[in-house]
Amino acid sequence: MHFNFPITAAEILWTLTFAAMLVLLVVLFGRGRARRYPMFTISIVLIGLNMLAEKLLANRVAPLVSNEIFLVLADLQVIVALLLVIELARQAFSGAKWPGWAAGSLVLLGGAAAVIAWWGQWPPAKMMLDPTTLGHLHVMQLLAQKGDLFNEALAVELFVLVVIAGRRFKTGWRSHTQQILAGIATNSAMLIIARVIWEKLARNPMRTRDDFNHNTDLQTHLQNAYGMVVLAVMVWWIICLWIDEPGAATLAPIEVANSPAAVDTLDAWIQKPSDPCADPKE
Repeated sequence: MHFNFPITAAEILWTLTFAAMLVLLVVLFGRGRARRYPMFTISIVLIGLNMLAEKLLANRVAPLVSNEIFLVLADLQVIVALLLVIELARQAFSGAKWPGWAAGSLVLLGGAAAVIAWWGQWPPAKMMLDPTTLGHLHVMQLLAQKGDLFNEALAVELFVLVVIAGRRFKTGWRSHTQQILAGIATNSAMLIIARVIWEKLARNPMRTRDDFNHNTDLQTHLQNAYGMVVLAVMVWWIICLWIDEPGAATLAPIEVANSPAAVDTLDAWIQKPSDPCADPKE
């Protein structure tokens, strides 16, 4: 007896990831994390929109229109991802002085710029200066590809720096900033590894049909593996962002105890003369 399941592993991963993303948004807004990490929240929304667009528009609209939509979303994700790295860096090193900020920024930006300059080929300038619609799409595609690689390298570098020096600025492992950054760095590292593997396979010529099928199967396995990593990161974020940071639960009682109203009430209670005949329940 043979069982035929029309649902593929990619569709199961897509459904679980999208559901986890919705739960994560509920946690971000319900627990008040969206105010502290607005760029992180916007990035999650953009990822969800991109997933919906790929699901609903693939093979249903003209190729030129779908390419324009996907490239616009990809470029927006690049911009938001860069702003997210800046947001996390400011949260992680909020107490750093200006010389340290400048030195650290130059090192991180220089390392990420060296990665995109060394890795991959750049198209000819004639293609980029093409005033036609196709030329504009090439520019948008270049921005999406190089921007993604730049942000991936930047996120990994920032995570390493936060692990090394974050504890000095009260950004330890149990802080939400480092937990968010750990998930982003994990996704980025997985994408970089997938890029290396795929480019290594692309250099090998496909002489037979078996070689083509092997590369196609490997690409499918890489996509499924990355989908599992993304799902695991979403669950990690849900759990970590639901739990308060250390010290957050005791902060509110301390603030209430030190408030002016509480101090006035305490002073009035201390100055009130005691009545030995008073009811002890009052």
